[in-house]
Amino acid sequence: MTDREIWFLTGSQGLYGEDTLRQVAEQSRTIADRLGADLPLRVRWLPVLTDSAAIRRVCLEANADDSCVGLIAWMHTFSPAKMWIAGLDALSKPLLHLHTQANVDLPWHSIDMDFMNLNQAAHGDREFGFIQTRLGVARKTVAGHVSDPSVSGRVASWARAATGAQELRTLKLARFGDNMRDVAVTEGDKVEAQLRFGVSVNTYGVNDLVEVVDQVSDAAIDELVKEYEGSYTVAPELRQGGERHASLRYGARIELGLRSFLTDGGFRAFTTNFEDLGGLRQLPGLAVQRLMADGYGFGGEGDWKTSTLLRTLKAAATGLPGGTSFMEDYTYHLADGQQVILGAHMLEVCPSIAAGRPSLEIHPLGIGGREDPVRLVFDAEPGPAHVVGLADMGDRFRLVANEIEVVPPLEPLPKLPVARAVWKPLPDLATSAEAWLTAGAPHHTVLTAALGAEELDDLASMVGVELLIINAGTELRRFTQELRWNQAYHRLAQGF
Repeated sequence: MTDREIWFLTGSQGLYGEDTLRQVAEQSRTIADRLGADLPLRVRWLPVLTDSAAIRRVCLEANADDSCVGLIAWMHTFSPAKMWIAGLDALSKPLLHLHTQANVDLPWHSIDMDFMNLNQAAHGDREFGFIQTRLGVARKTVAGHVSDPSVSGRVASWARAATGAQELRTLKLARFGDNMRDVAVTEGDKVEAQLRFGVSVNTYGVNDLVEVVDQVSDAAIDELVKEYEGSYTVAPELRQGGERHASLRYGARIELGLRSFLTDGGFRAFTTNFEDLGGLRQLPGLAVQRLMADGYGFGGEGDWKTSTLLRTLKAAATGLPGGTSFMEDYTYHLADGQQVILGAHMLEVCPSIAAGRPSLEIHPLGIGGREDPVRLVFDAEPGPAHVVGLADMGDRFRLVANEIEVVPPLEPLPKLPVARAVWKPLPDLATSAEAWLTAGAPHHTVLTAALGAEELDDLASMVGVELLIINAGTELRRFTQELRWNQAYHRLAQGF
């Protein structure tokens, strides 16, 4: 996030005079600095805004500046809101309305009209709130003093969501081959995705990748294999001199070639498909896992929507504890009182969610018709998390998130040679599954232990996407009603 920033706007008006406006500037800069110390990216303070032309100019400059992920606006004094109409109407970046004031306590024994004239956010922000609602401006509103950790925490959640939204606007995604044949949920409208989100999704022949893979030097492979041996518990047969060492070297070749292809093309997300491997001798497993750990988005079987979502959430989660990975609900344990979901995929689960040092192994893969692929094997770190899915409903995109508790496997899994996560979905498995199925949510998801419901809600608002959350309070009848209300709202909101 070192190249991202938030712009801090302060509203006032010229009639207060230079002395008052100077105090407004000093206090607003202090608020911005205090807030910036608690946020994951820079806060850039801008001079106090007192007229319509300056406000519109700042909003247009924010739109055009790729380093600006969003704006925070605070009306320190009274700022007549008609001044804000042109700017807010032009603004396309996320907006947070911070309802705060310079002081925490009122100086009860010394308060006078000079103090009252200077500290008018209580009604200045109400004027600003009205015009935002009157114009239909999507924004987040946070009230309270910036010294309160709950206030700065909510602003930080918004800032992370804004970072994800900005990532979407410039994201390029490479699909190697098409999606898995006859699968419905991995299909989608790429034109609408670029219009709605900004992401550019394009397909490349797998053999375009193979050409790059074949050009990787033996010296580069030697170095990468050394890195593997220092980072993972490598199976003996894969080590130097082992009978399967050549397979590990080919896995390294795929990683180096894939990295080169993505870097040269400016791609930060990609997909593969086991039905379309061209001249690749292995289904990419280890390479995909390590690229995800470095922040790349990925979707299996050509699932570009999940790949897009993964990259977005990884960008938003930068620097936070807890990992974020491609995931799939695979199978259930339905014993009474112990109901859990076992999530995994063929190979591609990100080691950022690993509970310990991953094991680098090789095993047969009964799908894809290629050589046995190398992969990292591990259990996911226990703790609270969310699984999130993105589906194309035809007339709109829909995000569905389920709050979960990742738990250790109930018993060892000695014969399951893939990375995996076991979790208890809230409120319970039956309600969670019924709600997920009723919503038409996908079977590919993103599991994130780094982000919570607030960041997801902020992100959905910023990009204009429906969000459904399944959590401890979910009741199926109410959830079904919410789906119906959403259907009506989103169709009406599209206009005619």
